[in-house]
Amino acid sequence: MKPLDVITIGRASVDLYGAQIGGRLEDMGSFQKYIGGSPCNMAAGTARLGLKSALITRVGDEHMGRFIREELAREGVDVRGVKTDPERLTALVLLGIRDEEQFPLIFYRENCADMALCEDDIDPALIADSRAVVATGTHLSNPRTEAAVLKALRLARETGAQTALDIDYRPNLWGLAGHGAGESRFIESAAVTAKLQSTLHLFDLIVGTEEEFHIAGGTTDTVAALRAVRAVSGATLVCKRGAAGAVAFAGAIPDSLDEGETGPGFPIEVFNVLGAGDGFMSGLLKGWLDGESWPVALKYANACGAFAVSRHGCTPAYPSWTELQFFLNRGVIEPALRKDAALEQVHWATNRHKDWSTMRVFAFDHRMQLEAMEGATPKKIGAFKELCLEAALQVQNGREGYGILCDNRLGRRALHAASGTGLWIGRPVEWPGSRPLTLEPELGADFGGLQEWALENVCKVLCFYHPDDTAEMKAEQEAVVQRLFQACRRNRLEMLLEIIPSKVGPVDDETSATIIQRFYDIGIYPDWWKLEPFTSEAAWAKACDAITRNDPHTRGIVVLGLDAPAEQLAASFALAAQHDLVKGFAVGRTIFAEAARQWLAGAISDAEAVADMVEKYENLCRVWDAARAKKELAA
Repeated sequence: MKPLDVITIGRASVDLYGAQIGGRLEDMGSFQKYIGGSPCNMAAGTARLGLKSALITRVGDEHMGRFIREELAREGVDVRGVKTDPERLTALVLLGIRDEEQFPLIFYRENCADMALCEDDIDPALIADSRAVVATGTHLSNPRTEAAVLKALRLARETGAQTALDIDYRPNLWGLAGHGAGESRFIESAAVTAKLQSTLHLFDLIVGTEEEFHIAGGTTDTVAALRAVRAVSGATLVCKRGAAGAVAFAGAIPDSLDEGETGPGFPIEVFNVLGAGDGFMSGLLKGWLDGESWPVALKYANACGAFAVSRHGCTPAYPSWTELQFFLNRGVIEPALRKDAALEQVHWATNRHKDWSTMRVFAFDHRMQLEAMEGATPKKIGAFKELCLEAALQVQNGREGYGILCDNRLGRRALHAASGTGLWIGRPVEWPGSRPLTLEPELGADFGGLQEWALENVCKVLCFYHPDDTAEMKAEQEAVVQRLFQACRRNRLEMLLEIIPSKVGPVDDETSATIIQRFYDIGIYPDWWKLEPFTSEAAWAKACDAITRNDPHTRGIVVLGLDAPAEQLAASFALAAQHDLVKGFAVGRTIFAEAARQWLAGAISDAEAVADMVEKYENLCRVWDAARAKKELAA
């Protein structure tokens, strides 16, 4: 069995997608940044569907190139074939959504990195690792990139891999249209037709729209164009027909497109046609490489294309395999798929980046507790939080499964310095000790402050909530959490909801589970839960059941510390670790309180404070890891 299912070759760019819908590109005020380029999109799209994919391309030695490489890795794409070009910039595309048919876009591809791909960039060992190689038409437009593609196809044939072509005809990228004609999809060209026809015999599968087959076949009569392609290639031909679906022809081309093999279509609202073909191709490749019949492969393809035209962006719109199965089993409920709450929840929850199956979190987001210490000033607290980060990084030492909780008001320098370190980063928004729940002023009355957050920051909110609260108290607090949850999703931020009912009233084994169910009932699906260290197995079992029953794709639970002594935390860890849904801990004062008191009073040095916190943090990590290991050993 080969380690890779599919390698795509060609364009890789950064898409800067206009956030405003219905206006001209000239009037766009802000943009969302995504990976782009057909091969890049397909590599990510097939990875989401469970295929082991890789991409061969070039990116620049700068921030955008690193973004593409890192984002692909987060999507699960093998990036061994992504070469860094020291001389050229990564390609950019500026694009917008005017309506369901118009999509103004500008390609910034002058001497860009991916068009410098050459034969030397094609690693025979990488090609040999894959069951299939997929090329796109753009990279046949230049002698250097064409040579690279032809080498990859030759090696694929030699190693028994299948080959596919997405015609992906962009007249602009063949030099046939001006810079302002990026959305042009068809211009007749005998030279382009001849170039394509010289390679069509190299493929087992050829995919394109009717217009793309027109350029490949040299005629605007679709049946005649397909027959012209068939005359030079024995490949299965898949012709995309927009709202009419798609048809596959494994043999001779009949007199009517309707006589080809088809898969079911989906009656959905078109929001954005950009990237639909790459979504379609991702689904088609999944079915093809899994050995499904063409009707099944086309069903996958049509569904993935439906997702693409229903959401903002290209790659971000594509479904996970779990999401695709959910959609196919349930069917269309809301034609505007981006407004289907159940589907969007599955989409969000099954396409998160990075595995956080272990969470050892040093929480120093405390504000009120530090402000109350002798010698504390905002400046000194900020400096101490930088020492906390230093301790966290020493313990992490580049390993996975470590994180911090740090605020932006007093801990801004530490919070910003943590970005890019590999730490999980939680950031609180509640005003300390507030009940009813009030948020930090930085969020603004409309929560617009979240727009300024780094995407790796997880929005943490602590709500002192109890089932016995008055109806008025519940309504006020729930309204804040609902608005915050919606704002987090709008800004592509994960959310952690912390509940501490024991500070409000008496609790039993049912209390937290009851609260958890209530928040799900009002439409709040936190990515993370932060819960008190329960003292009974029953309380943990009920809380975990409430979460998994409502959200089987949750990230999980972290246990808070409540300034408990280390011995007491060890006992609570032992109980919590018996449940797979509990991923770890988020503990603060047990680690930093003594060091903070002494450092703020001037009794110990920076190094002594860091050393003390490192020792306590490492000890808690060992305790948690031992508790989890004991559970796994017993299993």
